[in-house]
Amino acid sequence: EVQLQASGGGLVQDGGSLRLSCAASGYNFDDWDIGWFRQAPGKEREGVSCINRNDGTIYLTDSVKGRFTISSDNAKNTVYLQMNDLKPEDTAVYYCAARVICVRDGVHAPFGWWGQGTQVTVSS
Repeated sequence: EVQLQASGGGLVQDGGSLRLSCAASGYNFDDWDIGWFRQAPGKEREGVSCINRNDGTIYLTDSVKGRFTISSDNAKNTVYLQMNDLKPEDTAVYYCAARVICVRDGVHAPFGWWGQGTQVTVSS
């Protein structure tokens, strides 16, 4: 059974940091790219970041460039999203998904396997 376990969310103040983890299991971790998405109340889900395993492409949505970093630990089957200088507009439920399409201008998950999400709340 494929499982994507997202964790690391919480409540932080404006300018704070969090590191989200996405632990994957139930499939060969090297076979599929993993991406991060978020959905704020009343808004559509947004692709935030991904790593393309084949060519090393890293995608970050414009609003998080310079603040967020994505990384992967293959030994732990885990992808991380380091989030620094968090802003109230980053408040959302953050999801990780595997089997995504990760390209230079975006991350898409038409056939994605999804985790349960972790809440990030940034207070002003």
